[in-house]
Amino acid sequence: MIKHIVMWKFKDEATEVDKLEMKRQLESLKGVVPSLVNIEIGLDVSCKEASMDMVLYSEFQTTEDLTAYAGHPEHLKVVEFVKPLVCERAVVDYEV
Repeated sequence: MIKHIVMWKFKDEATEVDKLEMKRQLESLKGVVPSLVNIEIGLDVSCKEASMDMVLYSEFQTTEDLTAYAGHPEHLKVVEFVKPLVCERAVVDYEV
């Protein structure tokens, strides 16, 4: 099993509507991208200086499945929505 974690910091001009729409679009990938086993999206509630603003937790059976997700047309549409909203992105992929 591959765990794929992504964290973002929003640009100052990103609105609450933008953030919720990003969350909705990411969650909508479940059942659309066949290789995506599970996905969970969270918005930070701690508001600490070291915090990121949003996190994505997702699961895939194999690294090939993660690669398929990354290149899936519906995922790429979401990526295009996300890019203008964020100023930082961090990723960790690990196997369990």
